[in-house]
Amino acid sequence: MFTSELFTSEQFTSERSAPEPSAPDSSAAGAGARAETEQGGRGRPAPTATAAPARTAPATPSSADRRPPTPRRGAVDPVKALMHRHRELCERAVDPLEIAAGLEAHGVTDRTAARFRHRDVFSLAEEMYARVPRSGDQPASAPPSSAAPERARPAWLLLSLLPGTLGAATVAGLRLTDGRARLFVTVAGVLAVAAALRAVLRRGPLSRPYRTGPGARPAGTRGGTWWLLAYAGLGDALLTAALTGGPDGLPDGTAGGAWPFAAAPVLALALSCAPAAWCAHLLSAGARRKLAASRGLEEFATAVRPLLLGVFALFLAALTGLLALCAVALDEPAGAAQTLTLGALLLLARLLTTHGATRAPGLVLRATAVGEAAVLAAVFTARLPGCGFLVTPVDLLVDALGPGGVPALLCGASALTLLIHATRTLTRASAHARADHPR
Repeated sequence: MFTSELFTSEQFTSERSAPEPSAPDSSAAGAGARAETEQGGRGRPAPTATAAPARTAPATPSSADRRPPTPRRGAVDPVKALMHRHRELCERAVDPLEIAAGLEAHGVTDRTAARFRHRDVFSLAEEMYARVPRSGDQPASAPPSSAAPERARPAWLLLSLLPGTLGAATVAGLRLTDGRARLFVTVAGVLAVAAALRAVLRRGPLSRPYRTGPGARPAGTRGGTWWLLAYAGLGDALLTAALTGGPDGLPDGTAGGAWPFAAAPVLALALSCAPAAWCAHLLSAGARRKLAASRGLEEFATAVRPLLLGVFALFLAALTGLLALCAVALDEPAGAAQTLTLGALLLLARLLTTHGATRAPGLVLRATAVGEAAVLAAVFTARLPGCGFLVTPVDLLVDALGPGGVPALLCGASALTLLIHATRTLTRASAHARADHPR
């Protein structure tokens, strides 16, 4: 009995001290050693002694290999995703300000930048610019693009004076000639002034340095501009003649003919190309400086708005002085209301077109030209039977404001529309992004 109790106690103790199943290799090794001791040289190693390590060896490295990828899948870089979305903008940008302008053009605001853990669009653009991989020759190619406008400045200064000079020569030729020679002078002068204006609008501050597709071209801008300029010289006289039963003949290019030509407003507008170019240059340079100093989109808009209004007022003051000089030199009525409103309209349309907003200027200029043409068409259509009522509004307007009141009202309303649009468009950072090529 004592022996059985001792056996039972030893069995219970051996079961309590037996190794756990999690370590099969040690128990198998112990079993193999005891088998070799009991059997002597006849014993063969137990198969579990060699098979167990082969099964358990690859378990540890496989679990270690699976552990690191887990945090990689959880890591997210939102700025990198934004850079991938705007990859072309980041690669061609020459400074962080251009990236900020591009982001703002794509609808990224300061509130959106806060989601990328940045206080504003400018700090977000700085990080994106710093993280873009660049080749060694890119920094060397950036300074020439920024320095090119300084070298080209004498060229556009001379070009901006060319339309006024050719316009003054044409007016002098009309005063000194008559008959067929006057016709030749008129045709040659109009073609020369048109070529000079085209050159001014292709190079300098009044040019469009943005590379846009064919669909982004300002439809209606060119035709509307030429119509408005032609009406400034001949429209008032034609309207007066039409209301009195005329005209009795074709215009002869003088102020004393059957169809008088208003040379003072046209000459003043041609001379105003130089102030317009300077005002556009002041706006662009001032906006770039304020863009570099601003730290938020709202701050930039608040700083640029007075600059825009100041440049606009400066141009109107210069145009007023030129118009007064031309009226005195040519001994003609100045027509200040229609000339100033037309000059304001043309300047705002060109500023918007220069900074990439081409749709609104084309629509407004075309609508103004159609309005002036509709007034003339109503006067001539009223001569048909039963259509006399069409001329009544025109008669009332001319009796109250004179023939110049029609273009003054139309151009004034259009200029006010573009001024409101410009205060919203030209105060954005995206409107003043650096051009890709020199002006």
